Amino acid sequence: MDHWLQAALDYIPRWLEFQIRATERPGVALAIDHGQRTVLDVAFGVADAQTKRKLTTRHRFRIASHSKSFTAAGILKLREAGRLQLDDPVGRYVDGLHPRLAQATLLQLLSHSAGTTRDGPDAGQFMDRHPFLDKSQLMAHLAEAPPLEANTRFKYSNHGFALLGLVIEAVTGEPYADWMQREIVDAAGLRHTRPDAGPGTARLASGHSGRLLLGRRVVIPGDQRTHAIAPAGGFVSTAADVAAFYAQLLPDAKKSVLSVASRREMLRRQWTVPHSTVPAGYGLGTMQGSYQGWDWVGHTGSLQGFLSRSLALPQQGIAISLLANSIDAFTWPWMDGVLQILQAFARHGAPGAATRAWSGRYWNLWGPVDLVPMKERVFAVVPSLTAPFTDATELTVKGKDRALTSQANGYAGFGEPARLVRDGQGAVKELWLGGSRNVPEPVAAREVRRRYEG
Repeated sequence: MDHWLQAALDYIPRWLEFQIRATERPGVALAIDHGQRTVLDVAFGVADAQTKRKLTTRHRFRIASHSKSFTAAGILKLREAGRLQLDDPVGRYVDGLHPRLAQATLLQLLSHSAGTTRDGPDAGQFMDRHPFLDKSQLMAHLAEAPPLEANTRFKYSNHGFALLGLVIEAVTGEPYADWMQREIVDAAGLRHTRPDAGPGTARLASGHSGRLLLGRRVVIPGDQRTHAIAPAGGFVSTAADVAAFYAQLLPDAKKSVLSVASRREMLRRQWTVPHSTVPAGYGLGTMQGSYQGWDWVGHTGSLQGFLSRSLALPQQGIAISLLANSIDAFTWPWMDGVLQILQAFARHGAPGAATRAWSGRYWNLWGPVDLVPMKERVFAVVPSLTAPFTDATELTVKGKDRALTSQANGYAGFGEPARLVRDGQGAVKELWLGGSRNVPEPVAAREVRRRYEG
């Protein structure tokens, strides 16, 4: 592993744990895979806010629309076996569809360009107003005319991927969940992943509502079966399993359930997402985008009580999965924060001999500052930011426990000294940034209590 990557992996959990604490979200799990090996697997917070059960890396989450990537892999594996082709009309495999939908191809369904309804006339299944649709209810919706002509634009559709699940059943002669578990999940070596949940699912974290509606969070069990919608949103998994799966989708992966040709086809951009402020594309069951020059492929997921985002970085050989058990988790900015931290270390390198001692978190009345050492400089960052290295102050070490603020926002202390003050045992007891004194959290807490509470 590159030294810069190990250094980034040391800081990411410290930053993310603070984010959970500061935003008062129930819990989050994060896993990072490099070279098809899990190099980080952490969990913070609680699995259930009522029972206060601690969240662990073994807890499963509803990963929702990540399921589409699994379903797409299943279709491509069947194509590799010569059992279907991507330009086949879906009506060849499933009867009872509206004639216009029956002519849509498997490729169009996989790329959300078949014009299919997103969730039918009543999406209450995603709000726990009624159970998820069974096959007969799904087919009743699919017998209606689709809202758009096929191949006119990207139009996201859970019903479209549910229909692909019916294709898998028709081709294999097996229930979707059984075939997918054996041929995709187990074949990929994912030990904690299942195509659907249900009452009694082992180690399933509870979901949680937001706070605003009731002034408090309520627990959302999240153990409902998704029935016919499972191919679009039913999967449960751990962060480590999800990261390992997306790592297998990279064309350079040594081990995968799919051929290199299938992986390239799955990741190739089919459509640009319209009416979006963030440039994004979609392949076959995979979202695509870029962060500050690093291209990524992956997916997001949202099911009542759960939010998630996972991606793989083809050029860096890294896959990341971030799973949260609250409906208001900051999964998108948190993932961007992880990417920013990785990029900062990739650009500046691992800590050197002169900078290594400048590390740790220090507090004052306004909150914490993190010293993050790199090869030739030290960054003073604010961990409460979802992009912590934005406009970060830079320190150049000038000697033992002495540094100079060599780069800073114009409103900060550019050109001013920085210093560490140690106790009799050599531990840092104060960080001075210019005229600002910062101390360990317990010391800062005592000062504030004494000053404002007597």
